[in-house]
Amino acid sequence: MSLMGSIDLFHAVAGLLVGLLVGVTGVGGGSLMTPLLVLMFGVNAKTAVGTDLLFAALTKIVGSAVHGKRDTIEWPIVRRMAAGSIPAAIVTLLILGWIGDIGASSEHVILYALATLLAVTSVAVIGRKWLFRHRADLGATHSHAAILYGTTGLGALIGVAVSLSSVGAGAIGVTVLLFLYPRLPVARIVGSDIAHAVPLALIAGTGHWLMGDVNPVLLMNLLIGSIPGVIVGSYLSSHAPDRILQPLLAAVLAVSSWQLFVKARTPDPVRVEAPAPVAPR
Repeated sequence: MSLMGSIDLFHAVAGLLVGLLVGVTGVGGGSLMTPLLVLMFGVNAKTAVGTDLLFAALTKIVGSAVHGKRDTIEWPIVRRMAAGSIPAAIVTLLILGWIGDIGASSEHVILYALATLLAVTSVAVIGRKWLFRHRADLGATHSHAAILYGTTGLGALIGVAVSLSSVGAGAIGVTVLLFLYPRLPVARIVGSDIAHAVPLALIAGTGHWLMGDVNPVLLMNLLIGSIPGVIVGSYLSSHAPDRILQPLLAAVLAVSSWQLFVKARTPDPVRVEAPAPVAPR
């Protein structure tokens, strides 16, 4: 099949919309794309997570380049988060590889993990509005050691969450960074979070690729839309209408979480095996 024959418009449009959100807010790579693949396109949960990780990595490489050109990346934050997230991701992938394929039950575990993280992310997106208003007052309570260990610990938590479900690097990361670095401009928080997500998603995505959890054709279709989307979104990040965008994003995440909980609770259809033929006497 030719490359052009493999292009799917609906997947490309989904990639475009998610790419725009990633560029503007640093949120959306796993929080929206994985539920979209599972709920709207019927993709297996393990394949959705693996494919989305490489999708997020390649999309955020472009977003990081734009933010780097605009000097909106705080590299010390990126290094501190990576010091926690990269080892945590590697350990998590080794454990997943050791566990192996445990059948349909593994899919339900992934769906529950996704649904829980999306619910937390939805609350985190709403909570960012309060942090925006009070972030100058919060900064005085943090010592240098608390900021350092808090950033590395955040990275480790995100490394585990992203490797398991592809969710966590965006909204949760940005929200906690706003609490740890309340005097830093929001654009630099978003840019730093996007830059940190690149090596993390590449490592986690490669691990899932080696485990056979990536669909290359689906990945290509998503990237066709997401690359131009994240470029435009990154340039628009300082002009995003937060009062509209954040409640809308939180609502979408909450609905996705609820739908994934419903899907996880739905029992798999029981297969009725045909009786074995009886050998003639």
